[in-house]
Amino acid sequence: MTTQEIKDSITRLLFGKDLPEQVDLINELREHIHEYSPFKNEPVDFVKWVKSDMVVANDYNPNKVAPPEMELLEISIVNDGYTQPIVTYPNNDRIEVVDGFHRNRVGKESKLVNQRIRGFLPTVAIRKEQSSKNDRIASTIRHNRARGKHQVNAMSEIVIDLKNRNWKNERIAKELGMDNDEILRLMQITGLESLFKDDDFSKSWMIEDSELFEPLTDEIDPQEKDQEGWRTVNTSDEDRVFHTYDKWECFKSGFYNTTKDGYTQFQGEREYYLLLSDEAAFRNALEGVTNEWKHSCEHYLTNKAMNRIAWLGQASLSYAKKIPAVYRGGFNLLNEEQKEAANRLAFEYLNKWLVANGREEVSYEDALLIDKQAEIY
Repeated sequence: MTTQEIKDSITRLLFGKDLPEQVDLINELREHIHEYSPFKNEPVDFVKWVKSDMVVANDYNPNKVAPPEMELLEISIVNDGYTQPIVTYPNNDRIEVVDGFHRNRVGKESKLVNQRIRGFLPTVAIRKEQSSKNDRIASTIRHNRARGKHQVNAMSEIVIDLKNRNWKNERIAKELGMDNDEILRLMQITGLESLFKDDDFSKSWMIEDSELFEPLTDEIDPQEKDQEGWRTVNTSDEDRVFHTYDKWECFKSGFYNTTKDGYTQFQGEREYYLLLSDEAAFRNALEGVTNEWKHSCEHYLTNKAMNRIAWLGQASLSYAKKIPAVYRGGFNLLNEEQKEAANRLAFEYLNKWLVANGREEVSYEDALLIDKQAEIY
């Protein structure tokens, strides 16, 4: 049978069937191909579409995304589609999320996305040998840490849980990609002295579902905001300063808004272009950001793993004109000479802020670092 004949057969199989039947058939065909694929050991080789109500959250994810970042994720999926599936594990009659709970939430809660994907979600299953809860916890944390996103308090609870499951420090370090110092710091957060012993725990601690800790969810009560440490990237840096998003002056100024009333995309980008190309205006805005936006600057300018020059430019737009960072494409309207001048001016104010706050100056290359920026997926 030729390739064309196979394609024709598949077309006939799908023709006239309703959506659930089509999806079931497509999944069955993909699974059959996956069984004979040279990449069958890679989960991404078989992406399966499942009904969204079959997908449920796990109770241990130490990653939370602030509201503005959730909005950015929705915008990404609305415009770019699902470029990454949700990593899952079959758990009884449900499918438990290992990584991608926020992609899962967008698919369920965004009307635009849900309508487009017709109540289904793209999933892949982790390897069968990772079926124990310990392995699933480790997998979730590895996914989060690979993107530099986890909450310190939640990570501390996870370490406690694994210690209570009789995991040695060495195994935790190996499975979660930590060093011993980081494990000790996380255990210190709890104040539980017994966890610093590496003696074997009693078998009574070998429980599958510990009830010592409340389940971790993606929800946050407004009264808890001051106590929640929203972590984005570079959480292991001891010199990093964190503030909750409700303290960020940039957030209050509309930095994360997705539109500005009365502005087209081009108008918003042109405003950014005009600001960056006017040295005096841009300098005044940088002065305002670095002198008046205490919490935002502490949160972002102490993050060595992001492009701090770009953040200062976008923050200046929000400070000077109350225009959100979504119009950052205006930077590309500048010619190469103007881009370099704008970057150098922002770099100047970055180092001014660092020195004024008792920190060492950075090189131009380090300030422009972009390959470790926060990843909302």
